[in-house]
Amino acid sequence: MTPVLVFDLETVPDVAGLRRVWSLPDSLTDAEVAQAAFDRRREKTGSDFLPLHLHRVVAVGCLFRDGESVRVRCLGNPEDDEPRLIADFFKVIERHTPTLVSWNGSGFDLPVLHYRGLVHGIQAPRYWDMGDDDRDFRFNNYISRYHSRHTDLMDLLALYNGRASAPLDELSRLCGFPGKLGMDGSQVWPAFREGRLQEIRDYCETDVANTWLLYCRFQLMRGVFTPERFQAELALLRESLGRLPGEHWRQYLAAWPQGGG
Repeated sequence: MTPVLVFDLETVPDVAGLRRVWSLPDSLTDAEVAQAAFDRRREKTGSDFLPLHLHRVVAVGCLFRDGESVRVRCLGNPEDDEPRLIADFFKVIERHTPTLVSWNGSGFDLPVLHYRGLVHGIQAPRYWDMGDDDRDFRFNNYISRYHSRHTDLMDLLALYNGRASAPLDELSRLCGFPGKLGMDGSQVWPAFREGRLQEIRDYCETDVANTWLLYCRFQLMRGVFTPERFQAELALLRESLGRLPGEHWRQYLAAWPQGGG
């Protein structure tokens, strides 16, 4: 079985970068710098969502499925800095060459990792290979949109039409899965300012679980999984989550009734 790596990022404004890019005075607090960025962005575009290169990665959630098990966790520790988190992500690819699975990874997560990896000088030769080192990567690599080493499930289900894309939370619930619990992306920055990084990491982990469940449902729909294999994958995840510590997993399993999905 080719390993599968489901991934998701949580980010906050890159306050230090914003100070450099805009030459902002040191007298401004981090909150004031971020608010100035939100205000400027809203005036320009109508939305306060910052350009991707100005996002700072604070959590990388991963679900790793190989031939023996399924494991869910955020990379590193809460005190690890952004370069360490990004380097750890690409090290997993370097070591295992997994199939990547994401929800809007092409539109957000991977471009953020590209920009922030560039900023920090992170090396990722396996990820960036497009056939120069491994001929197989000429026809199937992580970069080309329609290749299968990375499946952006949101993008694919919408047939690459942004107007047709669906929210992860709503589609998860429609399929009988728990969906998002306790937090959404708009609450990450306030939670980060309050020092609630563990809650952000917990939220990120449940997002990759939701994405994996939808990917299993997708594999059932396209005939890669039999109904029996599909049910076995759900049972394996449920069993694996039940062994993990953390109140977020107890809440997640409570919101996922037996037979759900």
